Amino acid sequence: MDAIGSPASQDFIQKEARYGARNYAPVPVVVDHAKDCLVWDVDGKEYIDMMSAYSSVSHGHLHPRIVAAAQRQLQKVAVMSRAYYGTTLGPLLEKLSEVTGFERALPMNTGAEAVETAIKCARRWGHRVKGIPDGQQKILVARGNFHGRTTTIIGFSSEEDYRSGFGPFDGGFQPFDYGDMESVKAAATGDTCAVLIEPIQGEAGVIVPPPGFFQQLRAWCTRNQVLLIDDEVQAGLGRTGKWFAFEHEGIRPDALILGKALGGGLLPVSAFCADDAVMQVFVPNSHGSTFGGNALAAAVALEGLKVLQEEGLVAHCAEKGEYLFRRLREVQAELAPLIRDVRGRGLWIGVDIEPSCTTARDLVERLAAHGVLSKETHDTVIRFAPPLTIPFDLMDRAVDIFHRVAREKYQELGLGRRASSSNGAKATV
Repeated sequence: MDAIGSPASQDFIQKEARYGARNYAPVPVVVDHAKDCLVWDVDGKEYIDMMSAYSSVSHGHLHPRIVAAAQRQLQKVAVMSRAYYGTTLGPLLEKLSEVTGFERALPMNTGAEAVETAIKCARRWGHRVKGIPDGQQKILVARGNFHGRTTTIIGFSSEEDYRSGFGPFDGGFQPFDYGDMESVKAAATGDTCAVLIEPIQGEAGVIVPPPGFFQQLRAWCTRNQVLLIDDEVQAGLGRTGKWFAFEHEGIRPDALILGKALGGGLLPVSAFCADDAVMQVFVPNSHGSTFGGNALAAAVALEGLKVLQEEGLVAHCAEKGEYLFRRLREVQAELAPLIRDVRGRGLWIGVDIEPSCTTARDLVERLAAHGVLSKETHDTVIRFAPPLTIPFDLMDRAVDIFHRVAREKYQELGLGRRASSSNGAKATV
């Protein structure tokens, strides 16, 4: 295995370790520059980006149209806050309404801020529209969820590492089992105002819902006057092969949360989208953000949406995703039981590793040593989510490297010999 973390990179790594909070454990690659789907470290080594900053770089690194839009805006004004009107926010809101189908959008910065906005909206809607006594509103959340890292959000996380020592937490959330309608019904009460859910659970390991679940959930929410709030911070804007992952389910939520790719790979931009019947709970002074909807962010996000639309990236993602999925399934078929499962939609795929064999982190670091950037989750799943612009030849190179790395691990573990022994024949590895 090639070495990673060269002497030239150690100074940068050590400075982060010395002066930064220890809340991350990065793969030891020091990125110097990037273009589209390729990244180079400080030593000039080239990598294929199969992670795209958790979908934040869906357009590819430094897409020239988006960079040009940012440069044009930087010659005018970057931030004036929402104290005044501007020339970029209105056009962005109009475009968001066009592509999402919702009447209004409320811009924020990070995905977590947009989720917090959704929570505030759901609670006020629950009180003022549904008539739930203020302070008693309950929101249903799925076990295994990941909606961000603010104190409100981690309070309903299933992950003890996210919660430990950060309490006390808000009690306004009730958990249910993802994909299980009976669990949803059991968790609900008359004070339930909303269901907050991911269309695919990313941090949990790229968990795809069972067929029909979201249609059942949509019907149940409608019958019980409960808002269905869809968190597509990572899944949205083409990642799954459609503009929005809820389209795969044949439903329309009551509200939509966007982020990551909305910033075009340049800036943190997020939005909470809903029709006026829901969004009308916000009035002046009820919610806001100094940087939310700033002129630079709006110009960048608007151009990013145009690029997705005009360059056909969403449609291309569906085709590329099917190809990547098929190739990874071929690797799984050869290297079971090391690889337990391959699942996902579009260019968002999780490769599930048998924990008794190795950790996902071990394979992620081996991949980085061979020039492929990915990331693990929960020690058992490797996530592959390249930019939507990735060409087929780069996908082939990345999968070939993964195949080689996984096969080397397979051989180290003697899995081929075990198979030949149990089958009474010589295994070919």
